Amino acid sequence: MSERIETVVLDSEELSAWIAQDRRFLAMLQVFHGMGADLVIGANTIVEASHSRTNIPRLNWALSRIKVKPVTEQAAKAAGDPQRRRLHGHEYAIDAVVALRQPKPVALLTSDSDDMAKLCGNQVRIVPL
Repeated sequence: MSERIETVVLDSEELSAWIAQDRRFLAMLQVFHGMGADLVIGANTIVEASHSRTNIPRLNWALSRIKVKPVTEQAAKAAGDPQRRRLHGHEYAIDAVVALRQPKPVALLTSDSDDMAKLCGNQVRIVPL
């Protein structure tokens, strides 16, 4: 990845990959770390990535190294805006809105690249994982 990225937004699957210490994902994080990029998630992502098998100490460690953005009323309304949401009832709309509100240039690491590209347009670089 040759261009500089200011902000990297993770969705719940990527946060889970970090917690699970997925080697491919960790290598990608090293690249972004080398750029000095900020790592960001929406607060709801913590809930989405938490389940009975979540390694809580690893989750807490990851959260200590990432910026957690609140899901405010304003963000929720923006996610529900028909101009922003091109997919009815899409579960990742908040992640897209969080990405769109970060310092540019922004990369969004996601396992749902097709839908995220529709939600973010060309304003966010979608990195499929």
